[in-house]
Amino acid sequence: MKFNNEFDTNRETWNAKVAIHADSEFYDLATFKKGKSSLNSYELKALGDVSGKSLLHLQCHFGQDTFSFSRLGAKCTGVDISDEGIKLATQLNGELNLDAKFVCCNVLDTSQFISEKFDIVFTSYGTIGWLPNLKPWAKMISERLKPGGFFYIVEFHPIAWMFDYTVSPPVMKYGYAQEEAIYEEYDGTYANKDSKMISKEYGWNHSLGEVITALSEAGLHIEYLREYDASPYYIFPELLKTADGMFELQSKLYPLIFEVKATKKT
Repeated sequence: MKFNNEFDTNRETWNAKVAIHADSEFYDLATFKKGKSSLNSYELKALGDVSGKSLLHLQCHFGQDTFSFSRLGAKCTGVDISDEGIKLATQLNGELNLDAKFVCCNVLDTSQFISEKFDIVFTSYGTIGWLPNLKPWAKMISERLKPGGFFYIVEFHPIAWMFDYTVSPPVMKYGYAQEEAIYEEYDGTYANKDSKMISKEYGWNHSLGEVITALSEAGLHIEYLREYDASPYYIFPELLKTADGMFELQSKLYPLIFEVKATKKT
């Protein structure tokens, strides 16, 4: 596969992140095990009642969102490139007495490992930036959806990824729809900046036009594209906390979040 080096580097970094993230306040695994949901208001509102529905969670890390949907009654399958992430997810699935399934593979290869079709395909917060091209991604999503089923993504806005956050203050450095890979190497992770691990990562910026066009060309009907100032996560510098616990830029010069819902044609 093209980009093997980039995918292998990212896999190694995510494998190293798993134990650090599982032990972090950001993921708060102890509270999660006691029943706290990891889901945010955007995805909860968009997906509605998932009870009895089959759900495919793409790039699931170690499965917290997958389990949160399982607790709401969905029949869930999670996919992730990280061996360690899937190993921990499988362990937690037994510990929590849930019935989710997990598959370790590159998300672009999902249809080679999973033949089932789903009512919902879901992905969220920091996922498409790991993919060099969205056309095979969208094709896979269409393949895995039942006719009448829907895909939902809530993701950080592409404008936010135009900045280099390894310097302070951040500098606008990358293209809005940059085709070339962006390589970054930095200490720690977003969940524990004091960690001694070194994150080595390849990423790609995707415009909203690319997202919408890829999904449309794959046979999905776009229900909506929405953009928001408020992020549920404080992962960008100098954000202000709102009264409802979200985070925004003081200037509000550009949105931090977008969401898309798209339906598989019958």
